[in-house]
Amino acid sequence: MLADRKKITKTAKKSTKPKKTPKKRISTKKISPKKIKKRIKTTEEIEIEIGPPVLTRYEKSRIIGARAIQIAMGAPIILNITEGKLDSIKVAEEELSAGILPIMVRRRLPSGESQSIPLKTLLKAMKH
Repeated sequence: MLADRKKITKTAKKSTKPKKTPKKRISTKKISPKKIKKRIKTTEEIEIEIGPPVLTRYEKSRIIGARAIQIAMGAPIILNITEGKLDSIKVAEEELSAGILPIMVRRRLPSGESQSIPLKTLLKAMKH
């Protein structure tokens, strides 16, 4: 009878262990520079079809906020800035106004249609 109890407790312990799931493998394929150049369009080829032809205030605030967080977390500053201007938000604003940020603005419609527009294209339209 005691032997039967030991068998029952051993089988109960085995069934309560969680099963191990296999780890997902991360792709480590390198993309050739030729394929990257094919994916990137120049700013002259893009015609803005969705939204206004300029950067909206919401897009501007989102870009400045995201870049300010990156700078605050230790990302390198693209511009050469004097020591007096080390506030991350002011640095992000200056980088945006200089037009050197490599950012694409994605505009979406409720129908699911979207367009990615380079930041340089929107800033160029604001100056004209």
